[in-house]
Amino acid sequence: MNTAEDRSIPRRAPGLRALAPPRSAKPVMSFRGRDVSWVLPAVLLAVIALGDWNSSGEFRIVTWIVLVPGIAAAMCGPVVTALFALAAAVGYPWLDNAWPHPDQMGPMDHALVIVGGLVAVLVSWLRIRAQHHLLRVESAADATRQVVLRPIPPGTGGLDVAGVYLAADTEARVGGDFFEVLATPYGARALLGDVQGKGIGAVSAASALVGTFREAGYHEPRLATVAERLESRMVRSNDYSAAMGRPDDRFATAVLVGFPPPRDGLTPDWIELVNLGHEGPLAIGPDGVRVLPEGVHPPLGLGGLVGGAPQAMRVPFGRANSLLLFTDGVSEARDRQGAFLPVLARLSGTEAVRDRLGVTELVALVERMVLDHTRGRLCDDTAILALRRLPGR
Repeated sequence: MNTAEDRSIPRRAPGLRALAPPRSAKPVMSFRGRDVSWVLPAVLLAVIALGDWNSSGEFRIVTWIVLVPGIAAAMCGPVVTALFALAAAVGYPWLDNAWPHPDQMGPMDHALVIVGGLVAVLVSWLRIRAQHHLLRVESAADATRQVVLRPIPPGTGGLDVAGVYLAADTEARVGGDFFEVLATPYGARALLGDVQGKGIGAVSAASALVGTFREAGYHEPRLATVAERLESRMVRSNDYSAAMGRPDDRFATAVLVGFPPPRDGLTPDWIELVNLGHEGPLAIGPDGVRVLPEGVHPPLGLGGLVGGAPQAMRVPFGRANSLLLFTDGVSEARDRQGAFLPVLARLSGTEAVRDRLGVTELVALVERMVLDHTRGRLCDDTAILALRRLPGR
């Protein structure tokens, strides 16, 4: 599945790619793929040695050599840190004895350098251990995310698909935003939604909804029936949480979209839409950006508060149009002054309309808009999904 280019943004979760192998700790400093974290403490050691050699007796900086293993502990592994600690312990008496006796710093300062080196090695070991623990936590969270955001094969249901998930929590990378695209006997169908709350409970509810959609969306002829099945699954998920002593009473906003298959060789100029308390998707085409109907039905889990079952509506949608769906992480993105991101205005005046961007470029454009507006400080998880009919399908 096509996704926007990874620009080394830590919040991008790899939910749309194949499950990656376990991560390894990245070096603090690298050059052309090589670890050069040792350069800074080595330069510092050389500067201190040269500075002390060329200083006067009244101003000795040899004791500053204790900083070398300390800097190495913050940037290098325990082995390299131990080498710098050894170099500092050996180099100290050599530099100290190069001066007359009255100007020597003495054995007490040498002991300080030795103890500082040992502490630096311990700190380096603890830092690497904590870093590996964090990597294991991130890998487990990414695996959990894979259950909800599995890779979508190219051309699913005759659609060109692109999407991205941005997690507000850079460490846990776990949230309740979800989407899925299916090829069914009734045409391609897509689901995007956002479970209220965060944490494992939100991910569990999102996983349950996506699993229900994968089955009901394929077997049920009517899109409205799929929405009813999703409502029932959300209610049962809340009942289960209550039975386990965790009365969350969660709900989820969602958008269901159905692309009807061609009839008599002609592609219908409409799509089906069931909006359950979510923002209206955007139809982007040669005529500009158009907002599709917003949620006229309550979110999933709150359907019992009103009467009547969800109904699907037909919405005009041309073959050249792209459909853009996103969660409130986009529409409610704020800058430092608290102003919301004007998504519609930005897209209406950009190359999304003028150059008729593909879905991959469209997702990348929206992602860049969000990150530039918030300066990379996301307040909520964000899911972005773009769909377009493939020519001749």
